[in-house]
Amino acid sequence: MGKITGFKEYTRETPARRAVEERVNDYREVYRPFPDGKVRTQAARCMDCGIPFCHTACPVNNVIPDWNDLVYRDQWQDAIRVLHSTNNFPEFTGRICPAPCEAACVLGINEPPVTIKLIEKSIVERAWSEGWIRPEPPETRLSKRVAIIGSGPAGLAAAQQLNRAGYWVTVFEKCDRIGGLLRYGIPDFKMEKTVLDRRLEQMLAEGVVFQTKSHVGQNVPVEDLRKEFDAILLSGGAEAPRDLKVPGRDLKGIHFAMEFLPQQNKAIAGDQVPNQILATGKHVVIIGGGDTGADCLGTCHRQRAKSITQFEILPMPPLERSPSTPWPLWPLQLRVESAHEEGGLRDWAVGTTSFTADDKGNVKKLHAIRVGPAPKFDPIPGTEFALDADLVLLALGFTGPVREGMIEQFGVNLDARGNVATNGRYMSSVPGVFAAGDMRRGQSLVVWAIAEGRSAAQAIAQYLRDGDSFK
Repeated sequence: MGKITGFKEYTRETPARRAVEERVNDYREVYRPFPDGKVRTQAARCMDCGIPFCHTACPVNNVIPDWNDLVYRDQWQDAIRVLHSTNNFPEFTGRICPAPCEAACVLGINEPPVTIKLIEKSIVERAWSEGWIRPEPPETRLSKRVAIIGSGPAGLAAAQQLNRAGYWVTVFEKCDRIGGLLRYGIPDFKMEKTVLDRRLEQMLAEGVVFQTKSHVGQNVPVEDLRKEFDAILLSGGAEAPRDLKVPGRDLKGIHFAMEFLPQQNKAIAGDQVPNQILATGKHVVIIGGGDTGADCLGTCHRQRAKSITQFEILPMPPLERSPSTPWPLWPLQLRVESAHEEGGLRDWAVGTTSFTADDKGNVKKLHAIRVGPAPKFDPIPGTEFALDADLVLLALGFTGPVREGMIEQFGVNLDARGNVATNGRYMSSVPGVFAAGDMRRGQSLVVWAIAEGRSAAQAIAQYLRDGDSFK
């Protein structure tokens, strides 16, 4: 806890976002700095609640009251030690996690909750600036070797844990840079890539080996990995996008969000991107109202779209927590991301029915209809409409991992949802082959991926110790 009476004395305060007219001209992070003194005041609001529900709401089980108390007492170095005990990468979650911990904060029953996410980010940034975060290579190296396929948050967390335990770890990444969706899915205005790069430098210094442009199942044979490594972790994410099968879907100018977003990240990194998908001067429609849709929205603003409309098939959420999701559940309510502040039209309960083209085969119009509530989304007669659409971005989520190639070649069983099936200890149907993150649980949060990577690393270490007796 923080100050005993802090929750009664102080109100919730968070960093201000940079002015819209400033931030849409660059891809730097949108939040202004927040002084350490104010962070300590926010930490003082953590109350002596008895049962900290924030613990169980956090997938990595962050010891939140403890590091809040340490920040309040100005013991920052102790705070980062406690924070790192459960979370390898608090600089990621402190920026892009939706903070289920805050939704479950006991203070949030009748007051604005503690700014847990802000405090987490502040601790780790203070630690980086003070030089407290340094490489931690293992004192002793063991003989066993582990291959980790995929360098997103699950793979990176598992790699750091196993490497520090003394195992030889190699991370295989099919792209040209390490980071997975942290690198190519999240726009720089939400997390600048220097944040990722400094952590990768630490891991390299600790002895983790990274191999880029290594697509397992294509230019890296599965058989070679089985021979060379004692255990393998599949952490390649849920990359199969959900499609929209309506007339005109095959027209030019209709793209998945994950075709669009990585190209801009590559351009910011200094790469030449031939035939880049750009929103500049176009009427853009984004189909999908979640985080990925908001990422597309913010990117389109910066590319100077002519107009932007974002559709969601679900009805508009309530402005406040819905009675159907009482504390400590994750609340159903309207969320306004920084990209929504920057402009564009949001619309709900809209179903797309078709697309029509111009005389060159490019999408020109989107046709839609108002729909009823889930799960049927019945069309409402007489509500049909159309609007201009030169670029359509599909941000409808993902259906699971790509099955063709690596997963097929490993021969692992899949669950009913098409994800890699595992036992209670993260091992697939193939002995020695484990799975974690979105590839195992389906599309989820970065914080869940980190939690899965850490748990899978623990299971792999046990397997390498126990051998055939591991079940």
